[in-house]
Parts: sequence; C-alpha cells; structure tokens
Amino acid sequence: MFKVDRIAKSYGELKVFQDLSLDFPTGAITAILGPSGCGKTTILKILAGIVKPDQGTVYSTSEVGFLFQEPRLLPWLDVYGNMALVLEDKVPAAALDGRIKYYLQAVGLADYLRFFPRQLSGGMKQRVAMARAFSYPAELLLMDEPFKSLDLKTRYQLVSDFLGLWRQNPNTAVVVTHDVKEALRLGDRILVLSEKPARLMESFDNELPFESRMAGTEAFSLEQKITGLLLGDRQD
Repeated sequence: MFKVDRIAKSYGELKVFQDLSLDFPTGAITAILGPSGCGKTTILKILAGIVKPDQGTVYSTSEVGFLFQEPRLLPWLDVYGNMALVLEDKVPAAALDGRIKYYLQAVGLADYLRFFPRQLSGGMKQRVAMARAFSYPAELLLMDEPFKSLDLKTRYQLVSDFLGLWRQNPNTAVVVTHDVKEALRLGDRILVLSEKPARLMESFDNELPFESRMAGTEAFSLEQKITGLLLGDRQD
C-alpha cells in the first residue's frame, strides 16, 4: 500500500495541509476530490517525489507514471518517438516496438504511429499520453485531471479507454478530479478533502461494479452524498 503519513506542506505563509494522512490501496483506483487549491496536485507531486513535504513520511515508489491535464508530447517527435523516448531506458530493445504498438492499438491509434502531434486532435493526443503512461512499467500511476479539457463525448470515451487498459493490468492508480461523476466511475475508493489547510473529510468505498457506476439509484445516492459534502465545505 502507498500512503502519506502525517504530512505537512506550506508555501511561505500559505499552509496547504497539516498532519494529513491518506492511503492508497494496492491494485485499486483512488479518486481524490476537493476544492480548487486544496493541495490535490501537491499530493500527487509528493507521491511522485517531485515535491518534498515539510514533515511527515511518504511511502511511495521510484517507478511512477504520470498522466497530466495536457498531453505533453514533444512536437518534433512523431507518436512512436514520443512513446519510445520514455520507454527506451525501461524496456528491453527487443520488446520496445511490440510494447508501443500494443498500447497504441489498445487506444485505437495503431494507424497513427508516424503522425506528429500537430496532426492529431486534442482527444487523440491525450490517447497517446494515456498509452504512454500505461506502457511505462510503473508501480504507481498518478493522474492529474487528465480528461478535464476535453469535450463531454471525448471525455467519456477516454474514461472508458482508461478503464479498459486498467482492467487488463490493474496497478495502483491515484486520480485527481473535480468531477464527482468521474470520481464515481473511476474510483474504487473516493477521498474527499476540505479547503486548505486540507483535511480528509470522508472516504467512500465504491463497491458498485464498473458497469453500473454511472447509472442506478446507488450511484446517484453516493453522488448526492459526495456533492453535499463538497458544497457544505465551501467558505464564502
């Protein structure tokens, strides 16, 4: 299990969180919800080792994959090159070509190996980023609102693509989102944080099967409960 234990982080006089403990079960998707600026992205960066907490203990790994809000593709490399760049030091040369093609096939981009980012739509670029994140041999996958900037139809399709990939290889994943429905669809476990200095207000275990997480009275009831919790924490 990955976790942060009694961590604190401040930026100057701004206290983001104090004495915060969260755990992320192995082989499950944990979704983090909370107000803007409460430190959700900072938690991901701490798990990735990009940011150090001021105090407390972090139980994480050096093998971390990161899926960001934007695709972060290098414009002078084609799709194949963008994936190869991050894999060539982690995957044996004999397996590299097959691994890249397998994950591009899984996100429906098998025919776009030699396309450059400028030739792709926003949704296609994010599919490349997703294929790259899953192809990277990481123990922990961190996702910072990777579907935020997409239109509704594309977002739903990419969430489905993500779940298809994850169910083939269910590693530990942590996803930050502002969308309660997205958290319900993705998260096996949902953590709701307060305004900063952030505290854990409540955690929910999402026991609904993937097929029914976005439909039915149980999903709607949990959505109402989480939404009420978030709205009730607003500080006007």
